[in-house]
Amino acid sequence: MRVEKVRIWFAWLAGNVIMAMVANATKDVHVVSVMTQVLLVVVFLALTVALFRMTGALNRKAAAARREVLGEDYPG
Repeated sequence: MRVEKVRIWFAWLAGNVIMAMVANATKDVHVVSVMTQVLLVVVFLALTVALFRMTGALNRKAAAARREVLGEDYPG
């Protein structure tokens, strides 16, 4: 689970860095700059929502696996 979470966080970071680079590259063209800034916000929000949904799903999967192994001894 830990490796999967690291991959998810890395993908989130890489996606946001790429969008920031695109926004920075187009900052001198006025109309395109505004569109890329709006796109930057939309992509950031979409990636963040996906990140937390996927992390939550992994946490639920891990909890179910612990519950299966530990049975009644699982505190959750």
